[in-house]
Amino acid sequence: MDVYAGQRVLVLGLGRSGRSTACWLANQGARVVVADESPAAPREPDAALRQAGIELRTGVPFPDPADFDLVVPSPGVPRARWADRARRAIGDIELAWRALAVPVVAITGTNGKTTTTALAVQLLGAAGLRAEAAGNIGRPALELVGRPLDVAVLEVSSFQMEAVESFRPRIAVILNLAPDHLDRHGSVAAYSDAKAQLFVRQGAGDTAIGNADDPAAAAIAARSGGRHWWFRTRGPVAAGAWWDAGQAVLRDAGTGPSGAGAPLRIPLDALAAAGAAAPPVDDVLAALLICRALGADVTKAAEGLIDFTPPPHRREPVAKHDGVTWIDDSKATNPAAAALALAAVPERAVWLAGGRGKGLDLIPLADVATARVRTCIFFGEEADALTAAIAGRIPVQRVADLEAAVALAGRLAQRGDTVLLSPACASFDQFRNYEERGERFRAAVHAWIAAHPEATG
Repeated sequence: MDVYAGQRVLVLGLGRSGRSTACWLANQGARVVVADESPAAPREPDAALRQAGIELRTGVPFPDPADFDLVVPSPGVPRARWADRARRAIGDIELAWRALAVPVVAITGTNGKTTTTALAVQLLGAAGLRAEAAGNIGRPALELVGRPLDVAVLEVSSFQMEAVESFRPRIAVILNLAPDHLDRHGSVAAYSDAKAQLFVRQGAGDTAIGNADDPAAAAIAARSGGRHWWFRTRGPVAAGAWWDAGQAVLRDAGTGPSGAGAPLRIPLDALAAAGAAAPPVDDVLAALLICRALGADVTKAAEGLIDFTPPPHRREPVAKHDGVTWIDDSKATNPAAAALALAAVPERAVWLAGGRGKGLDLIPLADVATARVRTCIFFGEEADALTAAIAGRIPVQRVADLEAAVALAGRLAQRGDTVLLSPACASFDQFRNYEERGERFRAAVHAWIAAHPEATG
C-alpha cells in the first residue's frame, strides 16, 4: 500500500466519492483539503470531516493543484481542470485498487454497466464467493477496503479512467461502445481511449472479457495483454460464452470437438420466466464469464438469476393498466441505449423521449422506431432535434415536460400498447439526474391511472 502520511492532498469535489476519498486519506495521515466550487456546497465541515482534520474550501474557485503533493479529482471534475498543474493526480478507483487485498473485477461500457455489476455480485454470491460492488454504481470504491471479501467488483466510467496511473484489474470487462460523453472527451477516439485504460496494463494472469458482437468494444478488449474471452449472442466464439436456444454455452480455449472437453451448457430458464424484467442476455453472459474467470462454479452461479432484481430505471415495468404496459427506461441517456430499448419492446409502442442532448447522432433511432413505434411524444431541450431525426416517418407530438408526456400517452395508448420512457438524452434540463426523472415518471403514471381507471379503449 502507498504511504500518504504527511502528504498535502487536494480532493476536488465534495460528492460521495470526494467525501469518501477525503476521509480515507485523512485516516492514512494525509493533510487533506477538499475543494468544491458549487455555491450549494457546505461552508463548514460537519462533525465527521472536522474530526478527521479535513479543511474545506467551498463556494470559491479551486486552489492551484500545483500547491499539493497529490490531487484526487472526483469523476465529475474534467481533466482540463487539474491535469496541467497537478504534480501527481489519481482518482479514488486507483486508490482503492492499490489498497484492496482481493482480486478486482472492473466493468465498463457505454450501456449496461450497473446491471452487469449487480449481476456479477449476485452470481458470485450464488457460487459461494463474497463479492460486493462499488464505483460508478453509486458506492465509493474505497468503502470496500478492509471489507471481508473474496472479490471486489467495480463499475467504472470513462470519467474515472481519466485519473488512473497503474490500475490493473484482474478481470476487465467491456460490454459495448457507442458515442457518448463527447462534450467531456471531445471525440469518440478519446472516449474509447479512456475506456481502454481498464485493459492496457493487463498481463499474464489477467483476463479481458469483450463483446464479440461489438467491433469497437472488441478492439478495446484486444488491447489487453492478458487472456481474451469473448461473449456474443449471434454465434459461437473460440473462447468465452454465447447464447444458444435459451442456454448459455461456455467454452475455454482448447475445448470443443478437437480440444480437451465439450463446451459447458447452462439452461437459463430464469430469464424466460422473468419476461420483460429479465436482464439483457449480453449482461448475463458477461457476468457468467466473470464467475468462470474467478474459478467459480458457473452452474451454481447461474442459480442466482432466479431472484435477481435489475437496478431501477432500466426497462423497468412500472404498471400495467387497461391493457397498456408502462416501462421506465430513464437510464437510457444516449441514443444507443434508447435504440436497444426500442428494439426490445413489442410493436405498437408509444415512445416518450427528450431531455438535454449530448450532441450525438439521433438518426439511427429513426430506423428502430419506425418498426416499433406508433406515436412519439417528445419533451425537453432536445425535442426539436428528435422531431427532425424522425423526419415525418412516425407521428410526433410535442409537449413541455414529462408529466404532460405521460398524460398525453395515457390518452393515446390503446390496448396492447407499450408506453416506453426511453429518453435518449441526459436529464439535466429538468431533473437532477435520471433517477429523479424515473421516479417522476412512475409517480405521473400512477397518478394518471388513479384518475382514469378505465382510460383506454
